[in-house]
Amino acid sequence: MLLPLLLLPHPAAAQAPAPSPFLSPPSLPSTLPGGLPVTSLPQASQHDILQRILDAGAGRPVPSPAPSPPLAPSVAPPLPGLPPSMPEEPLSPAEAFFTARGAAATCQPAPCSPAPLRQFGYDSLRGLPAGQPAGIGFGALPEDYLLGRDDEVVLAFRGRARQTLSLRVGRDGMLLVPDLAPVPAAGRTLRELRADLEARAQRELGGSEVFVSIGQVRQIAVFVGGEVARPGLQPLTSMASVLDALVAAGGVRRTGSLRAIRVEGPGGRRSIDLYPVIAGDGTAPDLRLREGERILVPPLGGVVAIGGEVTRPGIYELPAGAGQAPLAALLRLAGEPLRPAGNRFLLHGTDAEGRRSLREIGPRDALHRGDALRVEPGSDVMAQDLRLAGHVVAPVLRSAGGRARTLRGLLSDPRLVRADPYARLGVVWRTDPRTRTRQFLPFDLGRALQGQADLPLAEGDEVILLGLADVLFLASPGVQQALRGDAPELGASPVAAQPLPAAAGMPGAPPGAAAPPPGQPATDCPALTQLTVAAQASRQRFAHARAAGFPDYGRQACPQIFLDYPTLLPFLLDQSVLLTGEVRQPGLYPILNDTGLDAVLAAAGGATDTADLSGIR
Repeated sequence: MLLPLLLLPHPAAAQAPAPSPFLSPPSLPSTLPGGLPVTSLPQASQHDILQRILDAGAGRPVPSPAPSPPLAPSVAPPLPGLPPSMPEEPLSPAEAFFTARGAAATCQPAPCSPAPLRQFGYDSLRGLPAGQPAGIGFGALPEDYLLGRDDEVVLAFRGRARQTLSLRVGRDGMLLVPDLAPVPAAGRTLRELRADLEARAQRELGGSEVFVSIGQVRQIAVFVGGEVARPGLQPLTSMASVLDALVAAGGVRRTGSLRAIRVEGPGGRRSIDLYPVIAGDGTAPDLRLREGERILVPPLGGVVAIGGEVTRPGIYELPAGAGQAPLAALLRLAGEPLRPAGNRFLLHGTDAEGRRSLREIGPRDALHRGDALRVEPGSDVMAQDLRLAGHVVAPVLRSAGGRARTLRGLLSDPRLVRADPYARLGVVWRTDPRTRTRQFLPFDLGRALQGQADLPLAEGDEVILLGLADVLFLASPGVQQALRGDAPELGASPVAAQPLPAAAGMPGAPPGAAAPPPGQPATDCPALTQLTVAAQASRQRFAHARAAGFPDYGRQACPQIFLDYPTLLPFLLDQSVLLTGEVRQPGLYPILNDTGLDAVLAAAGGATDTADLSGIR
């Protein structure tokens, strides 16, 4: 393999005869086949190689080669069958124009840095490195393949004449077949040549039949000019198409048009729009090439940008010679909006004085040159949804239709509810569709699970189930302090709740309740703040809860349900009854108005063995 040599004077060659001009290295390309750059040798290595060539030519002994400095690491060759990686191209003028106007692709998931919109279709035509073959076809040739000079035709005769011939179409366009008159081939299709040879074999070689196929196809050269990476004559095969010629020329530059490519030749001129080929929308043009034709890529025409919630955001070129295009046609190029309906089209345009303008357009409007369209949702809200939350295995989002249209249908699978629920009360947090205010609607969870009670549900309802630990929190010191209005100051370090001995007959800490992290302010429970405000506004409200007289056994962590629904705590206290004395778990228990005493006692763990049920007050 020849290496590029830099011929420079060498000190040791002062007495050597002048080198012959025949030793001058040929001019080699700067890249190897495949597009890899030729690694340049260090200066000292080039001098050493030149001196060794001169010494060998003069018959002098060749010294041992001196160690050369290590070469710079080269780029690893691509894997067989894979194209070399292409670096990301800088923004074109059109891309920079729309980027400056704030047109960017939708960034999911947020937050992230939205990428600028790129011109559509150009990556599909990124050319191969110089020297790579283009236009090589695979598979059988079509019957309408047009033959020309230097095409190789394979003839297989069977019958009386048994032989196989490989013949080339001559410069006069004729095919010379032994025992037959010259057959015209150039300018005819493969189908026409096959029919002619079969007729001649039957007529002149009785009892013989001929099979015709194509061996090697001819080579042609097509001039590709205009806005391409490497304009000039491109060597192709006769099977090459306009796409092959553009790829061989390095691809179309982003300043060139994909919708008005001109193909000129002896057969006339035609214009090619590549968008139907790249986007797969519309009728594909005729991409066949013929000898003597040339391809010219004109400058880029008018463009528009489409971003937001579409399948394929990008910058799209308007049809050749058009200053506008219907919005529906351009949305098809962008792959249509991601939402089937309810989209909003925001247009960033330019008024007559060159100022930016923003307006909303409809699907029947048109986009003009330089417009930037953003597709956004008209109303990004949830409809027909229900949520089951609180003391459940996992929060569940259901549709308001079907079985979940009632409370019994939503709770048809009791395994959704965690162990130890509070059975005497659950709530539905409902939004009024007209005023958008929310209110709590209580229900008996135990009766609903047994199928004895039901409640119709509406869109947006949140069904909240309580756990036993949530109800025991109503008798906690934090709730008592909030009712008295002496809640701890912000930043006070809470004390972990410690359960009292069972003999004391007082409620312990809720099962599984953990103390807040050290240093967390006690007022981090927003439900206690809501309760303090409500208790101070009305001294008669929560009177039964203030008179409970529960001991202060340490502040407890705020249950998650009161973090999610702060206004739920005052509502539960309004619905609660006070149980003290000879019950296993004294406290405040929220109930419905028609709840029996036996059900309330069962929720509190029942009466103690020393209780006198005849003296209940």
